[in-house]
This record gives sequence, structure tokens and C-alpha cells, in this order.
Amino acid sequence: MNLTLFHVDAFTNRPFTGNPAAICVLDAPADPAWMQEVAREMNLAETAFLHKQADGYSLRWFTPLVEVDLCGHATLASAHVLWEQGHLSAVVQARFHTKSGLLTAERRGEWIELDFPAKPAEPVESMPGLEEALGVQPVYLGMSEFDCLVEVESEAVVHELQPNIAQLETIPARGIIVTSRSSTPGYDFVSRFFAPRVGIPEDPVTGSAHCVLAPFWSKRFSREALTGYQASARGGIVRVRMDGKRVRLGGQVVTVLRSELVERAAFQLSEN
Repeated sequence: MNLTLFHVDAFTNRPFTGNPAAICVLDAPADPAWMQEVAREMNLAETAFLHKQADGYSLRWFTPLVEVDLCGHATLASAHVLWEQGHLSAVVQARFHTKSGLLTAERRGEWIELDFPAKPAEPVESMPGLEEALGVQPVYLGMSEFDCLVEVESEAVVHELQPNIAQLETIPARGIIVTSRSSTPGYDFVSRFFAPRVGIPEDPVTGSAHCVLAPFWSKRFSREALTGYQASARGGIVRVRMDGKRVRLGGQVVTVLRSELVERAAFQLSEN
């Protein structure tokens, strides 16, 4: 039996922008090694696999190199596919059981809002090799559960950043978030995200990074609701809202491609 893969652009309402993810809805659990092979073949920042279980769906995320514990844009894309393909009614909450616990998604007009755990960064004095790899002097340096957070002096610095990716790969963190206040009307802060250690030199738009950015900028602005722009080549918009120890992430989504794993490739699923 062939399996359908959906290629979805997340945190955008325009095709070929935002962050692309491949979404595969399965009838049953699959072998992790097979899922990793499919993710490597898709060669996107994330490929998500989900199957129905009691009270929602099991959801796992794979980069081309590794399985990850938390991913925002592929969760947003997964919820979109469930509603678009009729697996869930548009008025029903999408519930995902993941390595980071229960995550939910709800429709808010043309936007989707995710309920994710906040991952605040704690300040650190230094991180060997980081300044040299980035080529900039941090205004603030912090470390969250997964990622390193670097505040720089201006939006221009964020846009113009040309880090040494090979050197960044030596930094002991899942990824490096570089951020500043925004000087562009309509946005409160801007960011970029580099994660070569998990096979992603630069991620176009990173929902999970905004679990770090939301508590950081919420304190700076003394506001719970903010709008961020991730200034990658593709670019994307993420609305954030603090809700206690949780972060509400808002984004838009568009399906770009539908494809099928042919029978031989799909057959590996039934053998594992």
C-alpha cells in the first residue's frame, strides 16, 4: 500500500516561504529506523510521523540526521493536515502525544495556535568558541534546555550574520538562537536559528525556538503577547503569547505538495 506524504510550508500563508515539513499519517506505529530513512530521503528540516491513538495522535519528528524532542513547525503542519484531510473536524482540538508531553493545536480563524511548554533561558557568562563562530559580540548570552540564546545589538546584525557553520557545530547545544529587538514595524523581535549539530545549518522558521524567545522578550517588553519574525532567506511570522509556564505559538500554514511513497518503500513499514 502506498503512503501519502504532505509537503507543508508552516508559519506562512504563501507557498515557498516559511518552514517546509513533510507529514506522514500512518495507520500504526512504524519502526524508528524506517522513519529516519524517510526523513533522510525528504531532506527537510523535519519530517513528522503520526498515527491515531487514544485521546489524540502519537507524533514524532525527525531531521535528516536524528529524532528530536520538540518541533513547532512540523506540529503546526501536522494539525493542518489532520484538519485539511478530514481526519479531524475543523472545530476539534488536535492533541499530540510526544516526547515533550501532550501538545495541542486549535484553529483561530486563518491561524493555528499551538500550546507548547516554555523553555526559558538562564544567563551564562560565556560559551567557548561561540563569539568566534558567530563573528559578533553578544549583548546577552543564555542557555535553555535545548538551545543557546544570543541577543545582539540590532536587527541589522541579525540579518547580516554570516556564522561559521562548522564552528557552530562544536557548540554543545541543539541550536543557536540569535535575536534582537525589531526595527521593522509590525514585529517586536527578530531571530535566526542555526542547528548544524542536528543536520540543519539554518532553520527557516523555528517554533520550538520561540518557546525560548517568548519568555525572554515578554520580560523585556513587559507584555504577554508579541509578534516575531524569523529572518531566514524564506522568512516566517510567529505570534507568541505567554500563558503561565506555557507558550501559545500562532502561525499560518499552506500545503504545497502531495506525494506518495511507492509500494516498495512503503512496504518497509509493514515489515518493522
